[in-house]
Amino acid sequence: MIAAAALTATLALGLSSQPETAAHVKASHATWRYQYLAGGVNTGNGWSGWNPDGTFVSKYVKESRTHQLTTVLTYYQLLQSNGDGDGRGEAEKDLANLNDASLMKDYYADLSLALKRAGDASGGRRVILHVEPDLWGYVEQRDADPAKVPAAVASSGDPRLAGLPDTAAGFAQALIRIRDAVAPGVELGYHMSTWGTGVDPVQQNPSLAAVDKLATRSAEFYKGLGTRFDLVFSDPSDRDDGFDLKVNGDGGRSKWTTGDYRRDARWLSVMHRATGLSIAMWQIPLGNTKLPNRRGRYRDTHVERLLGADPRWRHAYRDAGVVAFLFGGGADGTTTERTDGGLFRKLAARYAHARLPTK
Repeated sequence: MIAAAALTATLALGLSSQPETAAHVKASHATWRYQYLAGGVNTGNGWSGWNPDGTFVSKYVKESRTHQLTTVLTYYQLLQSNGDGDGRGEAEKDLANLNDASLMKDYYADLSLALKRAGDASGGRRVILHVEPDLWGYVEQRDADPAKVPAAVASSGDPRLAGLPDTAAGFAQALIRIRDAVAPGVELGYHMSTWGTGVDPVQQNPSLAAVDKLATRSAEFYKGLGTRFDLVFSDPSDRDDGFDLKVNGDGGRSKWTTGDYRRDARWLSVMHRATGLSIAMWQIPLGNTKLPNRRGRYRDTHVERLLGADPRWRHAYRDAGVVAFLFGGGADGTTTERTDGGLFRKLAARYAHARLPTK
């Protein structure tokens, strides 16, 4: 594994990337790519069956390696699995499934296969398994102490997990234990939801002093897991603000202001200092202010703020512990780098050129 202190201080760029698109990612001047592993562990539709015996991951990682890209696999299996949470809302289903012993036994086997395939195919190149977006936020909202939230760990019957507590903290420890046994070279990413405290530092506009306190609370929640991941993932927004305006009818509330960026960077900075972990900003919208706000071409501010000519926000996030900006919409119909009019590729090329060493 790569220690946080050894990570480059230069921000990497990444893109959501389906199989057989690594060459496109490379041509877009990105050096990371990410792909969901989803479908559920006991549904018959999970990632492990997309190619025989989990070789979907093997092929994806090998393709990344061929093009000298870092692979991020977003492991999003719990919510889509069949278990005790069926028929409930998203948060309740995630938490109920987490405590379903039969489901979790299948889950740990499925996770092991993903790690095994990723580790075997990495060839020594960096691979990150980003574990369960949103789940940790739901756990934190249930209780600020993850040792008080029930989870099937030792009770799942997986002999590798004997002695671990049947709590959300024990679940985190199980992830590390399985990774260490199966694929010690694969890094594990903890997904940190800024809304886990119940107060969203962007949408609810707290003061900077309040942001510090909220981030400290989430850092304490992370420490309560009783184990250490390799880096933190944050998702500032999973779809273009124009998408939220036109499709979700939010009246423009999702459009980020200067204050929103300031509070977000402040939140991440406190989390970084408290945990010592580097941060990847993930699933950043690809829209821009020049688009017409229709399907596939919605407006947003993130690309221009983070990659524009003014480096101040880029530097603010770098100084907050961010090591990568990973771009891609989280809903069907959002803007992509193929539909944005070429702005992402243009700005990414300028950024990549500026980072080249002088001769």
